[in-house]
Amino acid sequence: MIHKIVDLPPVVIPGLGALDLSITNSVLFMMASAAIITVFFLATGKGQLVPGRGQALAETLYNLVDKGLTGSMIGHGRGKPFLPFVFTLFAMIAVMNIIGLTPTFFTVTSQLSVTATLALMTFLIVVITGFMRNGLGFFKLFVPGGVSLLMACFLAPIEFISFMVRPVTLAMRLFGNMIGGHVVMYMFASFVIGLGAFALHGGVASLGFLGSALSLAMVIALYALEFIVAFLQAFVFAALTCTYLNDVVNLDHGH
Repeated sequence: MIHKIVDLPPVVIPGLGALDLSITNSVLFMMASAAIITVFFLATGKGQLVPGRGQALAETLYNLVDKGLTGSMIGHGRGKPFLPFVFTLFAMIAVMNIIGLTPTFFTVTSQLSVTATLALMTFLIVVITGFMRNGLGFFKLFVPGGVSLLMACFLAPIEFISFMVRPVTLAMRLFGNMIGGHVVMYMFASFVIGLGAFALHGGVASLGFLGSALSLAMVIALYALEFIVAFLQAFVFAALTCTYLNDVVNLDHGH
């Protein structure tokens, strides 16, 4: 649940009304994630010829996005301008996901408003890039190459709808995976306590200790799995962003 930590007076914006800029737990952990990333790369970015562990990790993460995503999916030359944006998305989502696995901490990416904002921002950058690079030729994205005019009349609306739902799928995928994993862990954690309390009645009820132990094992296994999912979902979000950018950056090559 989102709750206020620092209550600030609203800011009145003409035409939009009052805007509440109070610091909530969601805002706090977003700022914490940004601070962790900034401090980490400032501390590890020493440029040593023989890197230490921190610098090696930083370079690995950077190369993962540079060579594995923007370079290979968009093009080594054409993908460079988008590297800062894609890398920031990847780093922020990964850190916010991992922070959310800490007990009593808040999972920012389990809020649909946050994931929808990231998805909408990505979508707008794709659209703006498409028009800046291709002009009205951007609309060729909705007409598959090599099809007849009659067939294009049927396929173009389908392609347009598919394009417009991209921010929805981006937002829902990240939101669903993060909140779903947390809900499942919460359910098994409640079984640990519930079955353990039931087993205290003695007799046949003592079998509840077995169920409690199995539930605890599931919580541990799911917790380990969630660490993988936290990193994987950040990678998937960044990879899909590169896929969408590739469609508009290399439009003439694919259509």
